[in-house]
Amino acid sequence: MAAPERAVASTPLAPLGPGMAALTLALLLGLQPIATDLVLPALPALATDLNASMPAVQLTMSALILAFGLAQLVWGPVADRVGRRPVLLAALALFALATVGATLANQVAQVVGWRVAQGASLAAVVVCGRAMVRDLYEPVEGAMVMARALGGLGLIAISSPVLGGLLVATWGWRASLAAMGVIAAIVGLFVFWRVPESRRPPPVTTSFPAPLWRQAGAVLRHPGFRAWTLLVACSYGGIFTFLAASGFVLIGQLGLSPAAAGLWMATPSTAYIVGTLICRRWIPVLGLASAARRASWFSLAAALGMLLTALFEWTHASLVMAPMWLYGLGHGVINPCGQTGAMAAFPRSAGLAAALSGFMAAAGAFAIGHWLGQALDPGAGQVVRVFAATIGACALAVFALAHTLVHRHGGRLQAG
Repeated sequence: MAAPERAVASTPLAPLGPGMAALTLALLLGLQPIATDLVLPALPALATDLNASMPAVQLTMSALILAFGLAQLVWGPVADRVGRRPVLLAALALFALATVGATLANQVAQVVGWRVAQGASLAAVVVCGRAMVRDLYEPVEGAMVMARALGGLGLIAISSPVLGGLLVATWGWRASLAAMGVIAAIVGLFVFWRVPESRRPPPVTTSFPAPLWRQAGAVLRHPGFRAWTLLVACSYGGIFTFLAASGFVLIGQLGLSPAAAGLWMATPSTAYIVGTLICRRWIPVLGLASAARRASWFSLAAALGMLLTALFEWTHASLVMAPMWLYGLGHGVINPCGQTGAMAAFPRSAGLAAALSGFMAAAGAFAIGHWLGQALDPGAGQVVRVFAATIGACALAVFALAHTLVHRHGGRLQAG
């Protein structure tokens, strides 16, 4: 295995070893579930307090995701040009300020607007975090570090809805938003004190429009990039459906309290952590593509469980959530493999590749969010059916992609 290229540091901070890199990545990528999972138990209370419709409340999630996707197209090239560290520090400060605005909002439209600002700044954090893995490691090593970091992200994802449920039950929905700002400030201080620059010096023309468009075209044409990006997008589509709709299923339809719902919402993240541990064992033996293909059988099992839930309209929390545990298990393998595989062929434009891949996943999630806003109708009693059928469809797509495009092209980890 080729030794990873040494990052060029532009600060006097110590370079990141694998352990510190995994911790840093977990904190940076963990801001995404904090921005989504922490607010899950708050959505029904937000709708009641601000007298907001279902589509408007769903927009607080889907608008964040749309801004998150679009802004990556800007931040990726910027991070390739000026470096990861300055972009990270600016983005974390902007995220904290946007959180203050959302916390103080008194209309749902204001919440949506500030969530857009959160999504735009979150995009920079996630793009830089993903790009740092490619800066520092070759693909297989990077996938191992990514899996380790995403295990830490799973712990954050477990605690976020639990903490959110407790905050909502104690102080109301605004408290869950305020907590996001505090966490972003803490992560910002960590980056300032401990995280050095990892970017490799780019060609001097990378910020010019014509070379940038050519490089973007090369990324989009690469069959390995397309295969991995589609796989991650479909897998994240099911996760986003859970994030956007689980509060209305567990609280609105099943009648759970916000605190109890938060505990149930945390359980798929436990399965996700187990998946990342499995991923770390499979990758050295099977490689990225074969590991993802094997994990897709968990996705297929989840699809069958969700389709049965939709067919029979099961309304017990354990029956609704059990297929989601299988889904989380598969996602724990597919996500680190897919995120690393999408950037593998582009070491000097990892920010751009991460941005394009992230944009496509976010665009798919936004489309799902729009669909959920129209389809979820508590009065018609179809919430559980829509929830389960949408996740089941995403899981079937994951299985199909893993056994077709990823099987054929997922092993292409070099540009060409």
